[in-house]
Amino acid sequence: MTESAPAPEFSRHADQDALVEAARARFVDVVTAAQGDDGIARVAVTGGGAGIGLLAALAADSGGVDWGRVMVFFGDERFVPEESPDRNVGQAREALFDHVDIPESYIFPIAPSGGAYLEDPVCAADAYADILAMHAPNGFDLHLLGMGPEGHVNSLFPHTPAIAETERTVVEVRDCPKPPPTRVSLTLPAVNASERVWLLVSGEAKAEAAKAIADGADPADWPAAGVRGVSETIVFVDEAAASML
Repeated sequence: MTESAPAPEFSRHADQDALVEAARARFVDVVTAAQGDDGIARVAVTGGGAGIGLLAALAADSGGVDWGRVMVFFGDERFVPEESPDRNVGQAREALFDHVDIPESYIFPIAPSGGAYLEDPVCAADAYADILAMHAPNGFDLHLLGMGPEGHVNSLFPHTPAIAETERTVVEVRDCPKPPPTRVSLTLPAVNASERVWLLVSGEAKAEAAKAIADGADPADWPAAGVRGVSETIVFVDEAAASML
């Protein structure tokens, strides 16, 4: 992690709905401010209940966000056929992209299996790294993350080569402990190049992992403990997830 980056802040809320609403309101403020810099806001989105819930909330009310000036990237993706319902990009389209005026050319999905890279997730990962280098060379304005009970973020699971990666920005993930087994994921170097990183964490099953973040645990054991935005890291938690803090 970046040693000079500020420690994570915890933003506590009564339940997932309140958590999502707080993140939605702050998203509007952060993204509209970012659009005042070079005119483009660069955001990496996530799946999961709270992550997709946030996208749906933004579809209902995104304030002054100009979606014509937002580039959207993905923190990870299941390496499955394009039409699979498991694909994060399909869920994001249904929740948000189909409801706002975002240019198709500003949506950057990770390649599916069976496409240009057939069944080779290494090529898909390398191609996405090239996309990041071209369109987000200085990182993201905001990277949204979910988190699993064992502390995984994106598809970076404990004690795997992906969480140990220190140079590549995008890697293939094989034999993933959570199905489907093959994925493509941004790494900690990519996440931690973001100006802001937010984790959206709800439910009692996430409480031990939330405590690991607060305690500064080893990212090899608890990957979420290794994420740091350059200027801000916020862990949005509901009371159930915050029960061990």
